Amino acid sequence: MSKTDAIILRAAAAWTIFIWVTRIRNILGDETRTTGFKVVHSVLALVSVAFAVAILAVASRNRRRARDTSATPS
Repeated sequence: MSKTDAIILRAAAAWTIFIWVTRIRNILGDETRTTGFKVVHSVLALVSVAFAVAILAVASRNRRRARDTSATPS
């Protein structure tokens, strides 16, 4: 994976985490929303954040592997 690809994946994952954390804080603080609405959107947020964390892990692992491979003389 190229450095640019890893940066794009990390940026997308960070943005996803930021958006969902902000959205959930707003939803949970909104007293006009029903409990069902809050539960459904909290589950959506958890799934999205879990995918973002997985994407961060994959991008980091692949960049580390690429860096280790290029540093090892053949």
